[in-house]
Amino acid sequence: MKKRIYAGTGVSALVAIVALVATVSGAVARSGATPLPASSCSAIQNAGGNLLIASDLPLQGSGRTQTSQMTRAIKFIFQQHGWKAGKYSIAYQSCDDSTAQAGKWDSGKASANANAYAQNSSVVGVIGTFNSGAAEIEIPILNRAPNGPIAMVSPANTYVGLTHGGPGTAAGEPGKYYPTGKRNYARVVAADDYQGAADAILAKSLGIKKVFILNDKEAYGLGVATNFKNAAKKLGLSVVGFTAWDGKASSYEALAVKIKASGAQGVFVGGLICENGGKVIKDIGAGAPGVKILMPDGFTPVSATVQQGGSASEGAFVSVAGLPNAALKGAGAKFVKDFTKADKKEPDPYSVYAAQAAEALVGAIAQSNGTRADVAKQLFKIKLKNSILGTLSFNANGDVTANPVTIYQIKGGKSTTYKVIVPPNSLVKSA
Repeated sequence: MKKRIYAGTGVSALVAIVALVATVSGAVARSGATPLPASSCSAIQNAGGNLLIASDLPLQGSGRTQTSQMTRAIKFIFQQHGWKAGKYSIAYQSCDDSTAQAGKWDSGKASANANAYAQNSSVVGVIGTFNSGAAEIEIPILNRAPNGPIAMVSPANTYVGLTHGGPGTAAGEPGKYYPTGKRNYARVVAADDYQGAADAILAKSLGIKKVFILNDKEAYGLGVATNFKNAAKKLGLSVVGFTAWDGKASSYEALAVKIKASGAQGVFVGGLICENGGKVIKDIGAGAPGVKILMPDGFTPVSATVQQGGSASEGAFVSVAGLPNAALKGAGAKFVKDFTKADKKEPDPYSVYAAQAAEALVGAIAQSNGTRADVAKQLFKIKLKNSILGTLSFNANGDVTANPVTIYQIKGGKSTTYKVIVPPNSLVKSA
């Protein structure tokens, strides 16, 4: 009896020693990733995978149809890869950075999510955020994560200051987002200096000589409005107004009167649809009829803009960084076809970019040693040929090397492709 107890104790001791050695050496001592909190994240997908990727998007509010499809596009890519990234097995969780009360991304939720990613050693990558303001909060938290930084790839952030300085950015940007001095953030879409320049080119092509510019006071809205203003001035357009709107106001009739009195032939509405943007364009349409309305990608999904803006949205223009689905070739065209069949609906432009962000992380993990720090390092070394958007690579700042901007026009209550603009670098630098 004593002998058997002794033997059992020896086995237990041996197991404990092995576990200790595994922990000390940093080896993976679990059969699957540790799930993130259910209070913010979905059930874990492919729970047996050891390396966890989270997506961080606002899944409540007017854009939830758009962002929900983005999560399905991400999962679709992981499934296509058999939940593998090179020799590593991956798991996935979709996390929400919005609240029902706000109906959009929330700063407290973004902070809590980022800290959860940082403290969960299974997490090696994050796909997000959707909103640039949320990215400002999350990037530095992930940058100083234990054994990190944690790689972050955004399919939608366009605010310039997240990756590089220039007109329209704040003091200390982008350095303040990277407290360790190491870069861990990249985006697969063009920054707003490109979008602002493209919208200025559009305005001039439409015969607009006097333009009134609005912003919603958010980092993204003020940034893209400033980029548009600088590019418009460079092209010789007269800026007859530059002002902010209050996202909580019940009426913008006085603003519309101001726009009409300025003699503006066009108005650029720099901001987000969730900041009462629909009401803004609705009142402009009523109070300043005939003024051409130009909007950046904060007014996607277009269906929400149409629903909230009503007849004022008809004929308006919306710019989106990236190519339209019809212009995608090779792997991009195949993704659109295969995903449409699987999802029973054609992908929104940002679902395409979410898929590309997923491909970028898979590529970075595949050529890494499996650690957080190396995944982040490898992200800046990838060069994916024949990927969804063609050849994908990032410069040292984390910006993509190809920067087309698509202009969509709302016709019959639906989004139609108007033209693709690739603004010249000379104009982008001044934006």
